[in-house]
Amino acid sequence: MAGSTIDHLVALGVFIGAMLLFISLFNQTLQTAILYQEHRQLATKCSDMLDNILLNPGYPQNWGMTNSTPTSFGLQDPEFTEYRLSPYSLMRLQSATGTPIVYPKTGLTYSNVSSGFGNFLFVPYTLAIDYVTATKLLGINNTYGFQLTISPIVTVQITETQATNPLTLNVHAFGSGFPLSNATLSYCFLKVVPKGQGNSPFYESTFGTTYTDDGGSSVLTFSGVAQTDSYVLIVYAHMSGLTGIGYKERIMSDKRYVIPLIDSFQDRRVLLAHSYDVHYYGPPESAVFFNATFVILSQDFTLREMPLENSTGKTGKVNYGAGQPYSTLTIPTYNPGILVITYESNNEYGVVLMPWGLSSLAFSITFGGQSSGMEWVATDTRQVVVNGIAYQVKLAMWSYQGQQVIA
Repeated sequence: MAGSTIDHLVALGVFIGAMLLFISLFNQTLQTAILYQEHRQLATKCSDMLDNILLNPGYPQNWGMTNSTPTSFGLQDPEFTEYRLSPYSLMRLQSATGTPIVYPKTGLTYSNVSSGFGNFLFVPYTLAIDYVTATKLLGINNTYGFQLTISPIVTVQITETQATNPLTLNVHAFGSGFPLSNATLSYCFLKVVPKGQGNSPFYESTFGTTYTDDGGSSVLTFSGVAQTDSYVLIVYAHMSGLTGIGYKERIMSDKRYVIPLIDSFQDRRVLLAHSYDVHYYGPPESAVFFNATFVILSQDFTLREMPLENSTGKTGKVNYGAGQPYSTLTIPTYNPGILVITYESNNEYGVVLMPWGLSSLAFSITFGGQSSGMEWVATDTRQVVVNGIAYQVKLAMWSYQGQQVIA
């Protein structure tokens, strides 16, 4: 009798253990299935959200050309359909990666979308659209988070292979793992011409067209350029609907220079600041004399100049310290282009560039929050065109309602 009771107790224990194990496995399987459905739903939401951003200009439709905050968020160019984005709406996105700067003379903080020294785009926070505002306009605040990365597809690399007699530069154009063979190259070469200390430097411009070889490379030569001359070369490469941009500068002064700051999109106004008011490098503290011009890309992919207020461009000087005013200029058009500023300070010369329209210098931008610590992040991509320049847009999206599988 006792043995039979023990057998029943052992069997009952085994049965209860098996049931608990089955319930645990079933619960884990059920959680995995629920989690799979949530991930699938998030992936669908990510794809829909990306199309909503790229196929919708927002409201007002031309908000990228104004100083007002939109009431609906979208990046599509209102003059086009499909995946064509506004270069001005992209300019107004607050960068999630660049280190912001503060300009004491305006008392404003500026979003930094620059791509290295000499290639600047600073937009005041008062005009930039921040991440929190975007999530509210999209109706996903406190529910979903996202990060939008916009980067060019075509890369144009420029390397100086000979400094003088003649100046020789190698241009290499390539896409995602393939060269742009037999692509057309349209270029603008500006050489700074010294006018003596304390004067705005002149510049000499050369425009031309050439082609890449089977490996996507081409060699450009320019005579009359000394080893101490400052210059900038801007190259557009285009083939079969793909267009990319590259640029190369040689400068003598990277301490005292001009910093362009967007002041008004609506009025197309740009402030020109002395670098020492933003980054103080110590003596010597001298004025910076500048000469500015505006270059646009025409429909036949050739570069041409547009005067700023007069036929020779905007000239002047900026100085460092309290009581020294900044200079201002007005971009002459809403057509995307490049503001080119040659400068002189203490007999040292250089060139800085600022895009008018994000795509004019093929700038990349990352906009949005950070996904670190999130349980799951869905991603999706699209190929888009921004004023003729090929870009890839990647959206990373996550949910604040994520769950973990309990083992």
